[in-house]
Amino acid sequence: MPEVLLKGGPVEYLRIEGDPDLPVLVLLHEGLGCAARWRRFPAQLARTTGRTVVTFSRHGYGGSWPFDGPFPVSYLHDQARGPLLEFLDALGLTSPVLVGHSDGASIALVHAAEQPVSGLVLMAPHVIVEPRTLEGIRATAEEFATGGLAARLAVFHDDPATVFERWSTVWLSEGFRDWSVTELLPQVDCPVLLVQGEDDPYGTRHQLDTVVEGVSGPVRRLDLPDCGHEPHRERATEVLAAIVEMLPSWGSAQRHGGVDR
Repeated sequence: MPEVLLKGGPVEYLRIEGDPDLPVLVLLHEGLGCAARWRRFPAQLARTTGRTVVTFSRHGYGGSWPFDGPFPVSYLHDQARGPLLEFLDALGLTSPVLVGHSDGASIALVHAAEQPVSGLVLMAPHVIVEPRTLEGIRATAEEFATGGLAARLAVFHDDPATVFERWSTVWLSEGFRDWSVTELLPQVDCPVLLVQGEDDPYGTRHQLDTVVEGVSGPVRRLDLPDCGHEPHRERATEVLAAIVEMLPSWGSAQRHGGVDR
């Protein structure tokens, strides 16, 4: 993949060209993800929407430059206010549609509360820390220790052990129990599409309920039965159809007065 230089070092990225007159779709990966771990979804999204699709691996993920030290409790807010801003500026991307998954959805919310965006797609978003999230991470830690997950992550990351340890440690720390983005939700006034698998081991519908109640812009939600933490892989057809349905409201960044829930 090509790279772009940010303050913390170079990051790898993928860009699929589409209509230059429409806002770009920027994908933000999960806590164990990277640009390559989106697999087919960027190409599917570009083909289905006709829009330019861009994704990148944050520092410490995939083949991007290492992240210096452990994650602080504020790491999701920090990513939205630092590297994401730098990345968008470096590629000349203004008022994008942010498509975030899990950690990436939290980063997208923080960014949208403080910067102009044309819309949000939030898949399995985290806005508060739920007991179910911590239970899921503890179970994943056991899977990593057995070697199966470690081997799968090694396909995508230069340093899979550090990727997993840094992510799981901060989420399971005492200091992270009160982490939240709820205080920023009223500042989000762009159109929002929410997607949640009902069998997600890391979160419940309460995450979506909190977003619906908190944001100021129009919201649509897609609750998917028989779906886990990766709706863009497990239920790609429904997710892509929901995104296409929202496209008319994603022309350019604007402020919205009404809420469609």
